[in-house]
Amino acid sequence: MSLLVQAESRLSRPTADHAAVYRRRARVGDILVVGLWLSASLAVALFLVSGGTARFGSIADAITSLGIVVGLIGTDFVLAMLLLAARVPFIDRAIGHDRAIAVHRALGKPAFYLLLAHGALLLVGYGVSSGLNPLAEVGPMLAIPDMPLAITGIGLMALVVVSSFVSVRHRSSYETWHLIHLLSYFAVVVSIPHQLSIGSVFIATSWQRVYWLLLYVLAFGAIFLHRFLQPLVASMRHGLRVDRITEEAPGVVSIHLRGRGLRALGSAGGQFFVWRFWTLPTWWHSHPISLSAAATDTELRITVRDLGEGSKSISSVPRGTRVWFEGPYGVFTDAGRTAPELAVIAAGIGITPVRALLQDSLLAPGEATVLLRASSPADTYLWGEVEELARLKGMQLTTMIGPRTHDGPEWMTETAAAAGATILDLFPDLLQSDLYVCGPTAWLDAVEADARAAGLPAHQLHAERFDW
Repeated sequence: MSLLVQAESRLSRPTADHAAVYRRRARVGDILVVGLWLSASLAVALFLVSGGTARFGSIADAITSLGIVVGLIGTDFVLAMLLLAARVPFIDRAIGHDRAIAVHRALGKPAFYLLLAHGALLLVGYGVSSGLNPLAEVGPMLAIPDMPLAITGIGLMALVVVSSFVSVRHRSSYETWHLIHLLSYFAVVVSIPHQLSIGSVFIATSWQRVYWLLLYVLAFGAIFLHRFLQPLVASMRHGLRVDRITEEAPGVVSIHLRGRGLRALGSAGGQFFVWRFWTLPTWWHSHPISLSAAATDTELRITVRDLGEGSKSISSVPRGTRVWFEGPYGVFTDAGRTAPELAVIAAGIGITPVRALLQDSLLAPGEATVLLRASSPADTYLWGEVEELARLKGMQLTTMIGPRTHDGPEWMTETAAAAGATILDLFPDLLQSDLYVCGPTAWLDAVEADARAAGLPAHQLHAERFDW
């Protein structure tokens, strides 16, 4: 229980003004949304004021110009997607990694459809202009320098979009999915030459060219800085290595990592890192895993359940293995709170970020109510540590062990449902609380649905999902 010692020093600290912090984060989130639409609007406006308004004099010109406009918007959306996936700290602190990736995914299909429409409208416009069938324009278009690269980019984008469908994503390993998504960077890169060399939209003396080059520099600069350079420097600076591995339960291990100056990372309980373990079988795998204990200056801890080849491969890495990382990421932390009370529900391996969150949170006695859920006694790993935290911090702790019910709230046990328990019985102050939930996706969805049905506002619901 040595990792619990820090908790005792936090007992007398005052509770933060969660509502004020939430309002500041909400304002930043609103600014980001406005910025997204403003960037697309500015792209269209620059086209129109740079001679675009004169390009609607005929049906052929109007169709071609409309194709250019939708292409500009689609490209703007793609660059916004890259920026959202760059894990920029400013964005992560404002809206959280999960929400940023949700917006990233939401933009994916519209961006792809706009780029397809861009190509189709240009073919129709050129066809009308020359009096040819639009399909007959494909051959001449392929002969234009840089156009085959642009078509290659569209094909790669199609592959990325298809891989993002839930039905496809869940049939692939994380490593395969991640590798396919790296192609999106290449897809954007190979499309740049045709934008700069074809037509007059990006002529060298235009403000459009300056604007788009700035957008490209911003998107790819953020990716290079926050996905490659900063993680490389931090990994070398802090010198993380595997110190020891302890078994928590069959198929569940805690990996203790030792390094130097780790508090400088500014991690908070509930956040996750992306880990890379430098052994021959594992160096090419990246693993997004939450901390299961608050950081000390020399030690970090993650807890891993054997849920596939990736997690299984790191469960037995040798002591002394060098570890590189990206992060910390996420707002499944005390900083994400908006209400005076705290309610927490965790199931299975979802205990890991919850345990770190509870250790790191500033809590007054009686402020937090915690429910731990397991299908069987074998799934109660780390429960002892949470029970000790509850004792130290004055949290109310309830446990549920047993199979899920089919009569009543699906996330509860059969026993609890048979007794007529409701989420408001378990959390009487739920509507004045932030509810933090972590566990298997289907179970988590059931908890969320029950909480919303009970009247919990969306901004007071915080879920940490282990899907991708």
